[in-house]
Amino acid sequence: MHIITTTDALAAFCAEARRGPYVALDTEFLRERTYWSKLCLVQMALPGPDGAAALVDPVAGEGMSLDPLYDLMRDDGVVKVFHAARQDLEIFYVEGGVFPRPLFDTQVAAMVCGFGEQAGYETLVRKIARADLDKTSRFTDWSRRPLSPAQMDYALADVTHLRVIYETLSAQLDRTGRRAWVDEELAALTDPETYITRPEDAWLKLRTRTTSRPFLTMVRELARFREHYAQTHNIPRTRVLKDDALIELASLRPLTHEDLGKARLLLREARRGEIADGILAAVRAALATPPEAMPKVDPGRERAAVDSALADLLRVLLKAKSEETGVAPRLIASAADLDAIAAGARDVPALTGWRHEVFGADALRLCRGEIALSARGGAVRVLRV
Repeated sequence: MHIITTTDALAAFCAEARRGPYVALDTEFLRERTYWSKLCLVQMALPGPDGAAALVDPVAGEGMSLDPLYDLMRDDGVVKVFHAARQDLEIFYVEGGVFPRPLFDTQVAAMVCGFGEQAGYETLVRKIARADLDKTSRFTDWSRRPLSPAQMDYALADVTHLRVIYETLSAQLDRTGRRAWVDEELAALTDPETYITRPEDAWLKLRTRTTSRPFLTMVRELARFREHYAQTHNIPRTRVLKDDALIELASLRPLTHEDLGKARLLLREARRGEIADGILAAVRAALATPPEAMPKVDPGRERAAVDSALADLLRVLLKAKSEETGVAPRLIASAADLDAIAAGARDVPALTGWRHEVFGADALRLCRGEIALSARGGAVRVLRV
């Protein structure tokens, strides 16, 4: 095991990694007190049961440049292997402006290879690597130094077992001809849009009980302020306004600091200073918004659950297709996809790419009445009408 705290040592290890076909990677980070994740550790393991492994420690190695690691990420000749890569990739994109290419995510691959929806790393270690993980350091504070031997062993296990998991899943994808399916899924992970939250679009992630356009305008402006403030001050958005407090403010429409005092759910520190001023400015902006600039509700989404019988049939079809192919249902189609298809929408992910081949084509036939579903024993059969 190598503990890397200098740029030269990192460059030497990355040079060794670039001579192999792949490198297994993971990160440890903190995000409880910040908007952006704070990188605390990078784990790396080279191929082979005795391949070198390293802990790259940017906390202990103050002043160490991660540029050699970013150069490795850009090397198209080395596959970068992660498990559940999304948060790791966000860190590398935000801090280094780079995405690992080519990328392999063992969680996605496992869902394609028949390991179900709960394809957690611990499960794959047990089923594929035939090993057990020591979980005692799972909830550790990775920003504190020095790291204990138990912490280092736990961190390294996240990449040393990943090697055999990757090699096993990669071989299975080649045998089944499904590698392109995984590549299609991973394309979204290396799209910058996946990691960009624009303040003006932040309101779209909030659940509201009403579709009133003036109310949604108020939600939009309050969410815009909250996201911008959280980003510029690098604090969690819930430290600015919690979701329920934001919805409450959208209903109250406070115009003065005294009005803010009537909000039951507003944090004490949000009732004064910059946050309070920002809330009041957002309310004024919402009230001044002309009707033509207010958010428009997608009527198709409102009707998504109208044909509940068809939606139920689509769920049965999805279960049958999942069992037939061994691909996790959640990866094929989400509940929102099924409701949208049942409502007549056709621009949904479940009807495109490899999903169309596995599920989408028959889903559309079911909607048109061209096929029926029949149960025999414990199996569901698709019948031509």
